[in-house]
Amino acid sequence: MQRKEKEIADRAAMEEILQETPVCRIAFADNNEPYLIPVCFGYEKGAIYFHSALSGKKIDMIQKNPRCCVEADMFEGPVRDENPCRWTMRYRSVICTGQARILKSREEKCAAMNCILQHYGGPSSSFSLKSLEQVCLVQIAVEEMTGKQSGY
Repeated sequence: MQRKEKEIADRAAMEEILQETPVCRIAFADNNEPYLIPVCFGYEKGAIYFHSALSGKKIDMIQKNPRCCVEADMFEGPVRDENPCRWTMRYRSVICTGQARILKSREEKCAAMNCILQHYGGPSSSFSLKSLEQVCLVQIAVEEMTGKQSGY
């Protein structure tokens, strides 16, 4: 990171951002074609979980190239200065890289759904096999995580 004074080096602080932010953005790539999407998600034990339709562009891209990048941020607005050229933003952000994997087993899918539900304050639930068969659940195993903050 070029501006070391803005780096968040503590993994727990980065994980806190992932626990607090309501939406993350996931970037996929297929050959030279980038694709970035915002998703509702859950984070637990070094993995990010999200759900999707059973087919579509992101599922096709995961199957061709499971490498992905995740961005999450807590944006709090501008930090103003008398000189407009010295305005900055107050934020904390995390960027993760990892491998996406489509979950297959009922147990994995149920745990992923509960992780997502808990992220938004919902209770744990048991899910019927039929309901789990109607949704695709994806796990991104986080391999690297970096954090940055400004305005603090």
